[in-house]
Amino acid sequence: MPKTHSSALEAVFINTAGGITGGDHLQWGASVAPQGRLVVTTQACERSYRSTGDTAHVHTRLRVGAGAHLDWLPQETILFEASKLDRQLDIHLEEDATLTAIEAVLLGRDAMGEQALSAEISDNWRIRRNGRLVHAEATRIRGGIDERQSLSLLAGNRAFASVVHIAHNADAAEALLRRVRARDGEGMIGASTTGERLVVRAMAQTGLALRRLLVPTLVELTGAGALPRLWHL
Repeated sequence: MPKTHSSALEAVFINTAGGITGGDHLQWGASVAPQGRLVVTTQACERSYRSTGDTAHVHTRLRVGAGAHLDWLPQETILFEASKLDRQLDIHLEEDATLTAIEAVLLGRDAMGEQALSAEISDNWRIRRNGRLVHAEATRIRGGIDERQSLSLLAGNRAFASVVHIAHNADAAEALLRRVRARDGEGMIGASTTGERLVVRAMAQTGLALRRLLVPTLVELTGAGALPRLWHL
């Protein structure tokens, strides 16, 4: 838990194995007390390595108390060739709690010129407030050039991310949407609201290009008003 200059507590998750591979099971968890402010990030990009058969599983459970805010800001997950990853994100919000959450994926390493065409990922989100489902989504990519090139999926991009912000109410979400669109000067991200929920999608050719798109948006949405220092190293 590094020292920060904001009012939020910051926690850095560390995967001591350096990466995950087929058959691994990894669980993350965090809980924010009522009226608390917490930022959670990771020490580096997660890596999903080649699998000889089994799928790697990552399950994250987060709880946010009444009137509290959580920034779930892990760094990107890099999928290596022939990797298999199943990821679940379950978040439970109490009354008046707010949330900013991101998951970003890189298909292969930029510096190595990889495309990881045979990589597979299944990503499922469930966000509830007081037991009521407020957001659900499922992303699935199976190895194949058709999925990568399809306009309905990646359209040839190798990096993509989803950001979800749960505001106090619909008016607050709409106000944030206007600020996010004002920051996106080139119109490279997609953003929309439904009730108290703001959803942002972004795609890019490289991880660096994706991060440049996301940083201004995340700064607008975080409860701390700034990103963790590890995002800038």
